[in-house]
Amino acid sequence: MKSKQGVILYGPPASGKDTVTAALTELHSKYAQFTRFKVGTGKSAGYRMGTTEQLDKLEAAGDVVYANARYGNTYVIDRPGVDVAFAAGVPVVHLGQIDGIRALVGGYPANWTLVLLWCPREVTAQRSAGRGDADTAARLAAWDATHEDLDAYPDLAWDLTVDTTTATPQDAARLIDQLLHARAGVATA
Repeated sequence: MKSKQGVILYGPPASGKDTVTAALTELHSKYAQFTRFKVGTGKSAGYRMGTTEQLDKLEAAGDVVYANARYGNTYVIDRPGVDVAFAAGVPVVHLGQIDGIRALVGGYPANWTLVLLWCPREVTAQRSAGRGDADTAARLAAWDATHEDLDAYPDLAWDLTVDTTTATPQDAARLIDQLLHARAGVATA
């Protein structure tokens, strides 16, 4: 049986996770961003919005692979959601916490490819302001937390590291796609 392949994009806010994922989906329709379950307010596009009661049911069933609180909301990677994502192709999961990577890799068996997307703090500030974020200060605090997280786990082995200030999203997508093909033992097109 062929091992399920998934991609984890890790990096601070505005490091290019959405942009690289869009480039991956343009490269091949098998890629799709994993849609997290979200309990809270604010942006709903790109999330499966839910209630505290629904989250409680997921937790009671043991179906929460990872949950984190940020920006006053709860973001959840849930087993049923990941099942649906793998049934559709190759999920691309966005994470900003190494604990989330460990929880997903350890809690949902698959052939996960770990990609670190990085940009300097001042680039996060510029990109956040440029896209009209109302909470740039919170995103910079998240950048700081991501940086501290990386420092706390210096031995974490990344399959690929991309500086998004020098690599285009298309280049990053091609590198990720080539890496997945190589790991699956399939020649790239």
